[in-house]
Amino acid sequence: MSALDEVTWDLSHLLDAEEAGSGADDEAAVAALLDSAAERADSFAEAHEGRVAELDGAGLREAMSELAAISELAGRAANFAHLRFAADTEDPANGALVQLVSERATAIQTKLLFFELEWVEVDEARAEELLASDGLEFAAHYLRMERRYRPHLLSAPEETISTELSVTGRGAWTRLFDELTSAIRVELEGEDEPQPLDVALSNLFNPDRDERRRTAEAVTGALEPGLRTRAYVFNTLLHDKAIKDRLRHYPNWLASRNLSNEASDESVQALVEAVKSRYRLARRWYETKARLLGLERLADYDRMAAVSEDDVEIPWDRGRELVLDSFGSFSEQAGEVARRFFEERWIDAPPTPSKRGGAFSAQTVPSVHPYVMLNYTGRRRDVLTLAHELGHGLHQTLAREQGVFHQDTPLTVAETASVFAEEIVFGRLLADADDPGSRLGLLAEAVEGQIATVFRQIAMNQFEDCVHTARRSEGELAVERIGELWHETQHELLGDSVEITDGYRSWWSYVPHFIGTPGYVYAYAYGQLLALSVYRLYTERGEEMVPSYLELLAAGGSRSPEELGKIVGVDLTDPGFWDSGLDLVEDQLEQAVAAAEAVIAAR
Repeated sequence: MSALDEVTWDLSHLLDAEEAGSGADDEAAVAALLDSAAERADSFAEAHEGRVAELDGAGLREAMSELAAISELAGRAANFAHLRFAADTEDPANGALVQLVSERATAIQTKLLFFELEWVEVDEARAEELLASDGLEFAAHYLRMERRYRPHLLSAPEETISTELSVTGRGAWTRLFDELTSAIRVELEGEDEPQPLDVALSNLFNPDRDERRRTAEAVTGALEPGLRTRAYVFNTLLHDKAIKDRLRHYPNWLASRNLSNEASDESVQALVEAVKSRYRLARRWYETKARLLGLERLADYDRMAAVSEDDVEIPWDRGRELVLDSFGSFSEQAGEVARRFFEERWIDAPPTPSKRGGAFSAQTVPSVHPYVMLNYTGRRRDVLTLAHELGHGLHQTLAREQGVFHQDTPLTVAETASVFAEEIVFGRLLADADDPGSRLGLLAEAVEGQIATVFRQIAMNQFEDCVHTARRSEGELAVERIGELWHETQHELLGDSVEITDGYRSWWSYVPHFIGTPGYVYAYAYGQLLALSVYRLYTERGEEMVPSYLELLAAGGSRSPEELGKIVGVDLTDPGFWDSGLDLVEDQLEQAVAAAEAVIAAR
């Protein structure tokens, strides 16, 4: 067994110590948490339903404290179930536990639904008076933000029905999609058995073009058998969202996401247009990369190809130390937090056949700690992914003190720490690169990371825009129609710099964000440009900025994105903000192009 194989998380931290164990004992511990949450929810409803408008400041503070306690109990149970399922999506017991928790948590949520509905109906002047009460700081911003949903809420009976049906609606369809994609296996040449999709996709970094082409064809082949089923899931959820948007009077398909992100429709559109106006940066890099690889034009499967031969594997132990040393050199506190993830088993790293693809950091609840999931395959990119997710973990850990209502941040701010962490580790890797080819490889990876996070995410936002619009005007969309919209929006980004193969038309069908969190993807670009601006300030100011940066992270979601930005000197209301961030991306591109030209000239 390798060192990587032993890096599995200990989820018992989420359960009561006296209940936690394994197998059936875990189910009993989850049930105990839910029983306690349900009992307290019943008592809460009995005490407060129909009386929220009568609460004084002390009463509101007490009520919010009890809601936080209930949320903690249910949250621990839900996170345990979902994380166990993510580590092994094929075990029927794991899926059954997710469903059980979902059903019981929904029943608890339904019992408490009255509070939100009654709170938003409180007179504005009275609400502001209550929000100024002593001791309510732990929930004030949350309560203020909830009132923004007043125009979009249904009646109490309608909200109850909607919440009850969510278990068999979006939640069930999303779980099905996750199970379908996790079960995809790719037949790769030279492998004794089919490989998980994430492992196969990592092969697109291979310097051998024939190998990349065969991998892409194998991935397309593996996506084909369940494609129509996944398209049906997508169609169903597209229509589900259209119905809810109509009933809740949202003006467009993205408006509800913007509201949850605390971002105006206008500011998001400004971001989209600013990024689209710089699509030429991505095209310029791909044209340069084609010359590096000796090709007339890249194909879609060439975009992530290694441009130098030094892309050696980085073993888990080496990757871990690189990240920990980078975190520690930036801030002793950041290094200590990151080390706990390894020492206290908060990470699950090895890729396994039944594991969910990708990587994430699960915030869980303030009384516990985050958990990080990876599929570490030893690529240099995986080291940066480790840094990225530990950046999230650092953010989430520092924000725990804010409590359950304010620990989480809007998606538009959520990528700040993760991208910042990547930049720190990237700087370390670049400093260690001692020859032109190695530097080129790193700079190429950095530029391609920017393209993937800024430009590609906006292109995917445009795909979502097209597909939601088409579903509402055309009815159920054929697989071919969805593939056509995917092709069109990818071509808008890539132009003639990349050949989009016919097989690539189905590659939308494994992206989970389209299914579970529609509208999510633009937040990556938002967060990336924000984080790059913060990192630029750090390179200019050095250690003097570290305290304010850690203050930003520790603030969690207790303030608006604009207020959070001000902590570190960033003005998100400045119309030129997006262009400023994109200028940083262009600077990095220029470095990579210069390094590429030097290598080409030396041949």
